Amino acid sequence: MNGTSPHLHLPISVRLIMLKVLAALVPGIAVYVWFFGAAILVQIALASAAALAGEAAMLKLRGKPVGLFLSDGSALVTAWLIALTFPPIAPWWLTVTATLFAIVVAKHLYGGLGQNPFNPAMVAFCVSIIAFPALMSQWPAVGFTDFAAQMRVVFQSQSAQDAVTMATPLDALRTQLHVPEARATVAGVLGSHASFGNIGGKGWEWIALAYLLGGLWLLQQRVITWHVPVAFLATLALIAGGFSLANPDRYAGPVFHVVTGGAMLGAFFILTDPVSGATTPRGKLIFAAGVALLAWIIRSFGAYPDGMAFGVLLMNLCVPLIDMGTQPPVFGHKDEQKGGTP
Repeated sequence: MNGTSPHLHLPISVRLIMLKVLAALVPGIAVYVWFFGAAILVQIALASAAALAGEAAMLKLRGKPVGLFLSDGSALVTAWLIALTFPPIAPWWLTVTATLFAIVVAKHLYGGLGQNPFNPAMVAFCVSIIAFPALMSQWPAVGFTDFAAQMRVVFQSQSAQDAVTMATPLDALRTQLHVPEARATVAGVLGSHASFGNIGGKGWEWIALAYLLGGLWLLQQRVITWHVPVAFLATLALIAGGFSLANPDRYAGPVFHVVTGGAMLGAFFILTDPVSGATTPRGKLIFAAGVALLAWIIRSFGAYPDGMAFGVLLMNLCVPLIDMGTQPPVFGHKDEQKGGTP
């Protein structure tokens, strides 16, 4: 046994970590299927196949052992996150193309696993919503679980009818509040639109709670630490709560923001990416708080209903500076900033 540090007290590997992340996503997927039908399972299968194919091709081109790296599960985690952030009735080619872009461009062109500065799934989402905003806004209505009808939309590019699609809760709220003539209030919109449930989006509030359950299990398994999810959710809640208290007619409350959109999925499964996120404890707090601030600003004032993906990528840019500024002093060396002694 090597007598030098660091010492690993638990058997840990990339593959084991990724398998646990995939397992933690299962409760959210199960609730997703209950409210919105099995189309999401098809999207996960499409994204997974594209991710594995793209990963294998790039590993072959780079002269890397295909079997070893293909089995680590990282490509599948990226694929599942892409499928879960895309509309479940998005055209099949959009999911496949976005996944290939994430694996080939956002991951392997930067050097592969451990080298990519940006979260590949969020890169795929941002590129897709900018390039295909209409398709990325095509979400099924709660209760539209007709699998055959969903598959016609996915594979035959059949236009989704208004009867089976609706705006997401964040999109519906943003649209209504940004129409001056409507003079809408938050309470009025939440009480009148069919996409809203008791505390958030109808169906989505339960999916968010299922993601929370999976995230808490990851914490218990020590796959992730508390810093990122707590800092993100607390910052988002504090900002939303403060503005809601100041002007409740224009700004939704903290509970709505926390359980709606990609907040809970992002807090436990996206921001906790160990490659593109901050690595120091204080850095994680700063990183997550920054994403929360940007996400709320984009949600409240931006052109897109949810700012999670853009917030993540913008804060990915800041990670090197954050890590540099939050590194603890090396033991035995003088801390020049605090004037300490060895």
